Amino acid sequence: MADLDPAALHNETEAGNATGRLASSPEGTALAYGSLLGMALLPIFFGALRSVTCAKGKNPSDMPETITSRDAARFPIIASCTLFGLYIFFKIFSQEYINLLLSMYFFILGVLALAHTISPAMNRFLPENFPSKQYQLLFTQGSGESKEEIVNYEFDTRDLVCLAISGVVGVWYLLKKHWVANNLFGLAFALNGVELLHLNNVTTGCILLGGLFIYDIFWVFGTNVMVTVAKSFEAPIKLVFPQDLLEKGLAANNFAMLGLGDIVIPGIFIALLLRFDISLKKNSHTYFYTSFVAYVFGLVLTIFVMHTFKHAQPALLYLVPACIGFPLIVALVKGEITEMFSYESSAELLPHTPRLSHFPAVSGSPASLADSMQQKTCSPRRRRHLHPSSM
Repeated sequence: MADLDPAALHNETEAGNATGRLASSPEGTALAYGSLLGMALLPIFFGALRSVTCAKGKNPSDMPETITSRDAARFPIIASCTLFGLYIFFKIFSQEYINLLLSMYFFILGVLALAHTISPAMNRFLPENFPSKQYQLLFTQGSGESKEEIVNYEFDTRDLVCLAISGVVGVWYLLKKHWVANNLFGLAFALNGVELLHLNNVTTGCILLGGLFIYDIFWVFGTNVMVTVAKSFEAPIKLVFPQDLLEKGLAANNFAMLGLGDIVIPGIFIALLLRFDISLKKNSHTYFYTSFVAYVFGLVLTIFVMHTFKHAQPALLYLVPACIGFPLIVALVKGEITEMFSYESSAELLPHTPRLSHFPAVSGSPASLADSMQQKTCSPRRRRHLHPSSM
């Protein structure tokens, strides 16, 4: 199944007013935009840090998925086909039934993603004498010498605690579709995406961001497909925050939202620059902090333009030039442009990293994040192996 990332930041103030909702106050709108900005930065920052730890894993089976230049070049094409296909589906079939199926699907994905996200914190929170038993979930096909593993999932008691907590959030989301539960899942998807999807070099990153730069502009400004699907698609593939929170509290329903692709796609490029910083062995994170500040600048500019013109904006229109341009200027000033483009993440930090065997259908897709999680989990206590026949 393919999933959509709207990859655009927009609000629903006008739609809300048309249905009789109270107009949001300037303070409420500022709070919503500021919260979206903060939520976008969290998975990028911590996901980048975790990507370094993940990349240094010694077990080849625990390595993240690597995106090559060939994958990056075809990404926008596959994303466009998926997006338009979803648009057609919503036009032909009942939106209610489609979202019902999606809710069940994302319930499973969300629980797994959130459990993986909170696992490190849970390991610190639980006492050392907490009983820990090892379990293994194994599915095979065939028998004898022809027996093949379909799923091999190892976990322990602490993992079960994480799954239980995530399950509670999942039930909450499934029953209420509450925006807080949506954001918990969305943050988990975004953080796992930045952590587990790695670009092999800066050139690949430029190809990927450049292609999605054009993709985003076309589908937001050229057609109504992106915005239509984003509003119809009830799944935690976007972060939302109510602009009328100050007036209605947790029952607020006039949302501003940010697609996960606008977090994950720049995020994996920023994470690559962090690994490049570490490879220079200068005890500085110049390129990481430069690209991080560039992302903040680009997203603030997106919000400003969106709020000024009251129209959905392709956030990558502003994020891509900022996230690529700022680090390149720094590299030129420091005379390290050659080192930047010759750096190979897969060669230095990821000696055994497998090539991405099945490219995510759409930028920042939760399905792609779950696929990565199911195949390459970075925790030394957990490993999943999926046979190609199960894809």
